[in-house]
Amino acid sequence: MTTRYLLTIARRGLAALAATCLMAGTAAAESWPSRPIKLIVPFPPGGPTDVASRLVSQQLEARLKQPVIVENRPGASGSIAANLLKRSPADGYTLMMLATPTLFAPFFYKNTGYETPKDFQPVATVYDLPIVVVVNPQKLPGIASLTQLVDYAKAHPGELNYASSGAGSFGHMTMELLQDVGGFEMQHVAYKGGVPAITDTIGGQISMMYADLVAALPHIQAGKLRALAVGSPERVSVLPDVPTIAEQGFAGFNAVSWGGLLAPLGTPQPVVERLDTELQAILADPVLQEKLINAGTLARFEPAPGMARRIADDYQKWGTLARDKGMTAE
Repeated sequence: MTTRYLLTIARRGLAALAATCLMAGTAAAESWPSRPIKLIVPFPPGGPTDVASRLVSQQLEARLKQPVIVENRPGASGSIAANLLKRSPADGYTLMMLATPTLFAPFFYKNTGYETPKDFQPVATVYDLPIVVVVNPQKLPGIASLTQLVDYAKAHPGELNYASSGAGSFGHMTMELLQDVGGFEMQHVAYKGGVPAITDTIGGQISMMYADLVAALPHIQAGKLRALAVGSPERVSVLPDVPTIAEQGFAGFNAVSWGGLLAPLGTPQPVVERLDTELQAILADPVLQEKLINAGTLARFEPAPGMARRIADDYQKWGTLARDKGMTAE
């Protein structure tokens, strides 16, 4: 029996095995879902990612005819949840709502155990979370625009401070980028969460912050904070009179926190496509869109390829900033 003959037999065997695995995967996908689905949320209950996840999960449950169970697994900017997803079977029964802090966690924590662009299967973008530059109107009474804030900061270098929800948070990263492109300086004060950061900004201990809209909006409406700019490319419907950063001399500036559904790497393509289709329909519903707006988020559907590009682009953009600045959360 020649070596060539043995190699031919081996190749045929491998081809048959691959075909069998493909057929098995296809059959499994066609019967999906046949049992409850777990949706991991990498943050505590009550925040925008959690609320968006629960709103979407209710609709998914109705459309898929299976329970979708939300499980909160907070910690290390979502790294705990991401590693749980990474270790889960790639069968479509464990999903995670990716949020920007979890996407960026490998920049700020050592040995997170994952790289977002490489280790997961994107399913679809679900929401954008607008971010807003706010100041304390008592602390900075003459500041009514981002341009005025930048001019003041340049005239008083290093005197202004700004709060963020933590070192390595999206607010921290965005303010560092804004300072770089604007040529001004402020002192960063990192808090452990957005609530204490906003509390001290309202109290006047801090001059300003780059805040999640969901957390800042009630205080803006009450006059306790003044909104100067939003980081999204377009104005947001709940603050129609507040211009974007790009409109105020920073052309092309785009800093939006966002969230989307992830699955374990290797999840069957038919499962991803089914989820993609269902999410597109869910996020097109005006009633759900209004509920998301009330939670401070904006419905934003992008299919799997678009979400993958967004992950790669943000990972490169913000990763470069974090490395250049030597930013860390540890």
